[in-house]
Amino acid sequence: MSHTEPEKIRNFAAAMDIIAIKQRILAGGSVTAEEAYSLIDPCQCAPEALREAAAEVTRAFSPRTFDSCSIVNARSGRCPEDCKWCAQSAHYSTGADSYPVVDHDTCMRLADHNRAMGIGRYSLVTSGRALSGRPFETILGYFRELAATGGMGLCASMGLLTTDQMRQLRLAGVTRYHCNLETAPSHFPTLCSTHTIADKIKAMEAASEAGLEICSGGIIGMGETMRQRVEFALELRRVKPVSIPINILCPIPGTPLESQPPLSDDEILDTVAVFRLIHPHAVLRFAGGRMRINPDTQRRALRIGINGAIMGDLLTTIGSQIRQDMQMARECGYETPSHDDSI
Repeated sequence: MSHTEPEKIRNFAAAMDIIAIKQRILAGGSVTAEEAYSLIDPCQCAPEALREAAAEVTRAFSPRTFDSCSIVNARSGRCPEDCKWCAQSAHYSTGADSYPVVDHDTCMRLADHNRAMGIGRYSLVTSGRALSGRPFETILGYFRELAATGGMGLCASMGLLTTDQMRQLRLAGVTRYHCNLETAPSHFPTLCSTHTIADKIKAMEAASEAGLEICSGGIIGMGETMRQRVEFALELRRVKPVSIPINILCPIPGTPLESQPPLSDDEILDTVAVFRLIHPHAVLRFAGGRMRINPDTQRRALRIGINGAIMGDLLTTIGSQIRQDMQMARECGYETPSHDDSI
């Protein structure tokens, strides 16, 4: 036997393993934790095979209409939490805007714009551990008005709310609650000390109890290992998200992660592929930071798993333009809603 024969045998066995995993997912099954970790081991699964399996699962389960949403920074800055990636934390000097609650006219004007552009969902996002009191009541009023107007699904991201607050959001017309896990449980304590993964899961359980869908993802590129990204994806299965935003860290001057090196394109694509196999039916949503990767890599990501995006400007970093995102989605075979070309 030549010295290359053992390698050929290993590669063949690895290819058979990923085929078996893919076929089980396509038949309605799921990947085990052990299998999930094997997906990132090049001795057990070649990256090309991983991405091709993810592409097939995407074609099988993803709706052909690209899932779009837009977010509004409805309360900004002065957050008491010490999340090391965040420009809005009061612990860091970043120059981020600070205001109590976005004014009514701005909120409604942005909603009108996004509705006209064909955006599917509209989310109000607030800084701080949890929204409460008069600001919460003000936001509830905005949601009631937005629900009465219609035309877009409504989402909220307001921190660690109670079950009663979640019910009030649901009655006001909100159908989905967003709370990112952010990263793997083993990595999170190195990035934030003022709340825990358990606190986040409790809030999402409260949202589910109130009848809200769950949107939960996080940020990659915060110093975690690839194995921790798999751990992160597996942990998300606890909260059963219908939508998983995948942010790529955009280091913000003034935060402790301001000098964090960028991820390679291969790391990003492998992460998307793993998330798709672990969450075959969820919307994997490009969110912040994707402007740091080239358009070709973005298109490859859409092929192997990404089937949604947060469009327009984001919270404290600039997002890509809605028309550009819609065009890219169409180029990758997705359908997008019609929009008002005069906007």
